[in-house]
Amino acid sequence: MKKQKQKKRIYVCHTMYHVYVSLLKEMALQRDAAKKGIRSGAAYGSEGMADGGQGALAKTGVDIALSRVFMDFGDLGDRLQAEGIFDSVLVLDERRDTDFPELMKYKKNSHNIVRHMLNRMIYTKKYARIQEVYIDIDFSQYEDIYVFCDSDPIGYYLSWKHIYYHAVEDGLDCLQNFDAAHVDNAGHFKLKAFLAAHNLIFIQNGYGKYCLDFEMNDLSVVPYRFEKYKEVPRKPLEQALTARQKDSMLRIFLPDAEEIAAQLAGCGDCALFLTEAFPPEEDVRIAVCGQVLKEHCAGMRVVIKPHPRDDIDYAAYYPQCVVIRGKFPIEVLNLIEGIHFAKAVSIITSALDAITFADEKYNIGPQIWDDYEPKERHAFMVEGFMRRQRGKKT
Repeated sequence: MKKQKQKKRIYVCHTMYHVYVSLLKEMALQRDAAKKGIRSGAAYGSEGMADGGQGALAKTGVDIALSRVFMDFGDLGDRLQAEGIFDSVLVLDERRDTDFPELMKYKKNSHNIVRHMLNRMIYTKKYARIQEVYIDIDFSQYEDIYVFCDSDPIGYYLSWKHIYYHAVEDGLDCLQNFDAAHVDNAGHFKLKAFLAAHNLIFIQNGYGKYCLDFEMNDLSVVPYRFEKYKEVPRKPLEQALTARQKDSMLRIFLPDAEEIAAQLAGCGDCALFLTEAFPPEEDVRIAVCGQVLKEHCAGMRVVIKPHPRDDIDYAAYYPQCVVIRGKFPIEVLNLIEGIHFAKAVSIITSALDAITFADEKYNIGPQIWDDYEPKERHAFMVEGFMRRQRGKKT
């Protein structure tokens, strides 16, 4: 007899953007439930949203897990919990393979496909088994599991445990710039995909046996076709947010939303620069910022929005610029009335396509890093970026 699942679903997040999309998805389900007159979830008002902590909150049957492997979420978990959208905000303590030197011998290139695949099979099982010591979430209790960036240890762990899950793209249309499944497995891809489909090795983005589907914003931007790809556009989910849901989003991501709105008031003639979390060398990111300001924002007042994983204090290096404080996905600024920029500039982030408050939006491209690091370090991004630019012109 099939075991009854105790909870409806869980979202496994590694970045602020993942939390944002999880909220978009969950809020859409809440709106649907409200239309049907189903009081599933928190104490809903007429718009199908939690009442922000007013009164007793019913159980939602839904949890969210914040992984510490990638970034520090600060007190975001407390704010999520306060909204009552999720029953529990859990901590996922998965670990990188570099924490375990004994695994590294299995990753060496043996220049022999048979030996390499045998090593990879051993690595896949050992790496997953190690995670069990650190992961104390019982994923078997959920009807649906949504995993952002299943290339991280959680993908290996769930596959080892034979637990089915839904994979979700890491960033907006991220496969257009970097399809990790194909780049990381470029040689003998069909063989590797076959082994992954039989759970002998692991490949992210839908190729694992226990991955039910891979959800993305726009199928048209992906050069490959795969039966597990599933299109769920983000923009309609954002546009459908109710007033209460927008307020909830702002309380979660921008508790100082009024201060930020005041800080950005009158920026209609300003340029907004979105930084990246890489290259890993901070001096390179600082220098690249200076180049962007000089070459693409000359003569304009500039506001710098650091990437949520970019901890550089840009105000110390560029005091002439306004620096937006706080870690949050740039899309959240779409929810604040009155914010407007003449120009928004980034290097490669597809988040630029999602913002609605700039007259001009310009992606510079990964070539800007050519003078700062060996080109091969970012060569994999160039093809995807050029394809993306060609797509915008058609």
